Amino acid sequence: MSGLSEDFRLPVACPGCGSHLMRVSQVKNPDDAVHCASCGKTVCLWHEAQTVIRQGPGSESEALIEAAVNRRG
Repeated sequence: MSGLSEDFRLPVACPGCGSHLMRVSQVKNPDDAVHCASCGKTVCLWHEAQTVIRQGPGSESEALIEAAVNRRG
């Protein structure tokens, strides 16, 4: 992915490596692919990631981690 991307954290881990840190283009079109920032595997599309983010984390500790990582956005 090009240098015009943004990292964020999803409550759902990458099926390839288990990382929660994801990368999407800065444009963030609904059909943009979301890739694992660690292994590069395509995880979902941006509109799917937004749905997961809206549903929220599974636990209070996950919520604290996501708030700290995603506060830039």
